[in-house]
Amino acid sequence: MFFSELSKYFEKIEKNSSRLEITRILADLFKSLSAQEIAKVVYLLQGRVGPAYEGIDFGMAERTIIKSAMSALNIDRSYFEKEFKKSGDLGTTVESFKKLYTSFEEKDMEVLVVFDFFYRLATATGNGSQDVKTSLLAQLIRQLDSLSSRYLVRLPTGIIRLGFSDMTILDAYSWMLVEDKSLRPTIETAYHVRPDLGFIGKTLKEKGIEGLKKIEPTVFTPIIMMKAERMSSAKEIIKQIGKCLVEPKFDGFRLQVHYLRSDPKGTDLPKVKLFSRSLEDVTYMYPDIVEGVKKEVKAEELIIEGEAIGYNPKTGEFLPFQETVQRKRKYEITEKAIEVPLKLFAFELLYLNGKNFIKLPFIERRKALEEVTLKNKDISKQIIVVDHQEEVNNEERLEEIFDKAIAKKLEGVIAKKIDGIYQPGARGWNWIKYKRSYSSKINDTIDCLVMGYDFGKGKRTDFGMGAFLVGVRDEKNDKFVTVAKIGTGLTDVEWRELKIKSSELRIKNKPKNYLVDKMAECDVWVTPKIVVEIKADEITKSPTHTAGLALRFPRLEHFRDDKNPHEVTSLGELEKMHQTQTK
Repeated sequence: MFFSELSKYFEKIEKNSSRLEITRILADLFKSLSAQEIAKVVYLLQGRVGPAYEGIDFGMAERTIIKSAMSALNIDRSYFEKEFKKSGDLGTTVESFKKLYTSFEEKDMEVLVVFDFFYRLATATGNGSQDVKTSLLAQLIRQLDSLSSRYLVRLPTGIIRLGFSDMTILDAYSWMLVEDKSLRPTIETAYHVRPDLGFIGKTLKEKGIEGLKKIEPTVFTPIIMMKAERMSSAKEIIKQIGKCLVEPKFDGFRLQVHYLRSDPKGTDLPKVKLFSRSLEDVTYMYPDIVEGVKKEVKAEELIIEGEAIGYNPKTGEFLPFQETVQRKRKYEITEKAIEVPLKLFAFELLYLNGKNFIKLPFIERRKALEEVTLKNKDISKQIIVVDHQEEVNNEERLEEIFDKAIAKKLEGVIAKKIDGIYQPGARGWNWIKYKRSYSSKINDTIDCLVMGYDFGKGKRTDFGMGAFLVGVRDEKNDKFVTVAKIGTGLTDVEWRELKIKSSELRIKNKPKNYLVDKMAECDVWVTPKIVVEIKADEITKSPTHTAGLALRFPRLEHFRDDKNPHEVTSLGELEKMHQTQTK
């Protein structure tokens, strides 16, 4: 396929707001692609050159892209910026100039060739790399047509503005094969084990749906993490799953550990990679955990999960989340590791020495997990910890364990079904978290997406932000729906932090997958990226918010940089919380 043809598909999608119609357009596109092409095109649809967990960014600021465009079109900066200011969209600005100034170099290029350009652009590093990026993009703009140029310059910004999520691509894969969504559950199951949409598409093209059923965990490819259900009493938990295994719930950040001890190729091993809940490779942030894994794990290869939490080495006390989260940083990592040391409380084994443990009963996974971790004679020096777990069959004992956890300043407990399997990316009754808030009707926090903000007035003029709009995810319609506009409950530091984060992601037009009532419209829209943990006193019915529900007295608990937009609380979960909130 030529890139000009792909751009016409981009345009069709951009003009359409119906999820079903977008799904059909994508399915039609996928049918026309080869196995090699589909992987590359899907990455481009996501604004990437590879799966998200590889962390390859284009690394081009808007001003650099403008420089490429001016170079390609031989246009004065002031003239270009004047027209850009009028449209507010870099893509359509370059497209309009391309229509005015045709190039003798113009020719069509195959999608694979264009992708190779983008890959070289994204992976250029070191001295002179920005010049290389500028030159490569300028070359593409000169050679491709005006419509293609619209999307060429949008891709490196990370905002291609096509208004659909990864989930719509999964639907489109099913439509590609059978012209309905019936294969979506099978495709999604494979995606949760191998979250690489390009790989999934290529496998479907080469091996069909049966090929996806054979996908197994692979070391250094993150698995989308399983989620827990919520309940607000021990009685409910015992009624739901009966006899269960109960362990502490730590208030830290979840990590998935991938480990390989040796390699026939003789490369630099053992090797460890750490992934966050959002599938980000965060290995470099936690050198203490990496060393702990190398010293305290006995296996050739494995994948485990755990909760990293800071502690005071003098007292042994756990630190609150606000202090633990300081370890998530790009700079001064060594210094902070000394200041806030971490322990990883391992609670799941997913893969060990070539064997897939995901579908095995939890009690078997737990036993194997205990066997692969070495015990340090001095427990205070243990980095990888498999904490105590107790078998419980009555609500009285579960309450006692819960109260002890709260007394230790932990979040609560997790009750796990003894024969439960691990369900990547899913929420089910295999795990149930039990937390409590004594001052509100809601027993848990709500993870929300920051969708936009209003300018500040009075004191908040200094912050540049007076209130921000948050929403949850309507999974059925692949939309984000609003639940609150928050104007209080933040410290000055938090307001400033939110303003900085939001300003970096501000966009002119409301994203197509935001469903917002006119009464809740914002001064500034923000691309879906920032996840915040919100505490509220109550969930009420709302005629204004598009979730049909609203948060009463919402306030910011934490910024959740470890979560991506698709991990925010779903509308279905919020409805359950509304139904079950304490009276």
